[in-house]
Amino acid sequence: MTLAEIRSKYITFFQKRGHAAIVPAALVLENDPTTLFTSSGMQPLVPYLMGESHPSGNRLVDSQPSIRVQDIEEVGDNRHTTFFEMLGNWSLGDYFKAEQLPWIYEFLTNQEEGIGLDPSKIYVSVFEGNDEVPRDEESIALWQNIFNSNSPAKNGSEGFDSATKIYMYPAKKNWWSRSGTPEQMPIGEIGGPDSEIFYDFGEELKLHENSTFSSEACHINCDCGRFLEIGNSVFIQYKKTPEGALEELPQKNVDFGGGLERLAAVTLNSPDVFCIDVFEKVVKTIVEHTNMPYEQNAHAIRILADHMRASVFLIASGVIPSNKQQGYVLRRLLRRAILKAKQLGVDLASKKIFYSIIDEIHESYRDVYFENKEVIQITVVVENEVDKFVKTLEKGLKEVEKIPTIDGNIAFDLYQTYGFPLELSIEIFQEKGQKINIDEFRAAFEEHQNKSRTSSAGTFKGGLAEHSKETTAYHTITHLLHAALRKVLGDHVQQKGSNITNERLRFDFIHQSKLADEEKRVVEDMVNEQIALNLPVSFEVMSLTEAQESGALAFFTQKYEEQVKVYTIGDPKGNWVSKEVCGGPHVESLGDIHGRVTITKEEAVSAGVRRLYATVTSTAHE
Repeated sequence: MTLAEIRSKYITFFQKRGHAAIVPAALVLENDPTTLFTSSGMQPLVPYLMGESHPSGNRLVDSQPSIRVQDIEEVGDNRHTTFFEMLGNWSLGDYFKAEQLPWIYEFLTNQEEGIGLDPSKIYVSVFEGNDEVPRDEESIALWQNIFNSNSPAKNGSEGFDSATKIYMYPAKKNWWSRSGTPEQMPIGEIGGPDSEIFYDFGEELKLHENSTFSSEACHINCDCGRFLEIGNSVFIQYKKTPEGALEELPQKNVDFGGGLERLAAVTLNSPDVFCIDVFEKVVKTIVEHTNMPYEQNAHAIRILADHMRASVFLIASGVIPSNKQQGYVLRRLLRRAILKAKQLGVDLASKKIFYSIIDEIHESYRDVYFENKEVIQITVVVENEVDKFVKTLEKGLKEVEKIPTIDGNIAFDLYQTYGFPLELSIEIFQEKGQKINIDEFRAAFEEHQNKSRTSSAGTFKGGLAEHSKETTAYHTITHLLHAALRKVLGDHVQQKGSNITNERLRFDFIHQSKLADEEKRVVEDMVNEQIALNLPVSFEVMSLTEAQESGALAFFTQKYEEQVKVYTIGDPKGNWVSKEVCGGPHVESLGDIHGRVTITKEEAVSAGVRRLYATVTSTAHE
């Protein structure tokens, strides 16, 4: 089945069971500085999983475009990709395990409403329990009923037995939170046990490619290649307390995630996700341009195909190559793709192969995601990056000529600084009669990876508190700031974006000139006067049209559902200071903002767009 067919069937399946189809979030989230990209469907829904009401109800479904670059070096095998779509369905305090597990099994196996997988190829895992949370007996009983089997669940570590359908694993395998196991969860983080679903490709696929499991017992959650995880039902029912314990959430949630590309692969009974329809077209294009057969050059072709697809989506989302944040990731993806094209014999001066790949990706997705995106804009960004990287490679070659003796660390420096591939360094220095210590290179590379992962974890760890009282206060202050700027500067002021941490807010808005010191002082005073009045903050759910007719500001209409939340500061029916369409979170009254708001910096972002930074200074000492 094609991606489009599976995506449509999945959303329709859950719509028939009372779920509202929601608009997927952007790849780069507007108000989440804690992570570079949307990496799962649940990420934008955290406030609602923690108890906030969603405008579309408590049963939701979507297909969320996502990017994960933590394991970018794994791309090139048969199943890892940086960009993917995550099918998701959620219960926000509504149904729980008894509904979720039979439903998802029905979708996977039903020939009419679902994707018709062979039930004999499906196996599942459940949480084995620990000192705080008991074994998931409910899921075990439900799966026994679904499989029509009285066979008991087996410990996954004992190995695979085709007669056993249900396997138990510890928290490392069958507990989900954004930060890992219960021990790794920071205060306030939510999570719970999960039940994963695996597809069995058969004994003949064990020990594929570079597997290291020849001396270990195969089990459904090992990495030998025989089994592929195709879905995970997470039961988010716990929250970490300040004392380090787990407490039950007021509402029990279901959060299902299933990789769309992986599901398409298993409908083909193929362990290679690069055989699915969207990749098949790109792979064919690469083979035609390079005359390199896929079977003998799969690793390089997969990287080129994957990285170009991810790059197209990022560029369409407004990201451009740079040396920081999202732009750095895009640059890295593009440059790895360019290197693989070069290794496959592509003349980089031509760029025809990149044009053809972009066209194929755009054609596959244009009816779903790219209807308002021009191919030419994406092409120009790729063209520019190819030209820049060719110059960088030339510079790298000059540096190589200066090196008298090579070792693994120097080879890694060439790779890290100039993007110089190890294979090319090996080839050049072989001609000089020198051999590179590959173990040294790998050690330096792994040290770099560990530092990168630690840095990413630190960034993400900050995000686990994005709904703290500090960030909640800053969300509300952006509304006050917006209203004050419109009063002081005029109604032409419109929000163009914001970025909030627990230490400050950043607010972008339309305005042609730099603010005078007096204008900033007046804006500050207006915001702080409203806070001193302790005005109430409330919200209503209504249609976008009703919201705009009521006077609510909504400048990002393409990002909202049919039903939206309208937050009002002041009396919604009378004298209000601010009324905006927004997803929250917000304080209940302005008195919850403890301190004075100060504008700390103002600067230009682009032509006609200004940026303000503001902080809250505690007034507890006054």
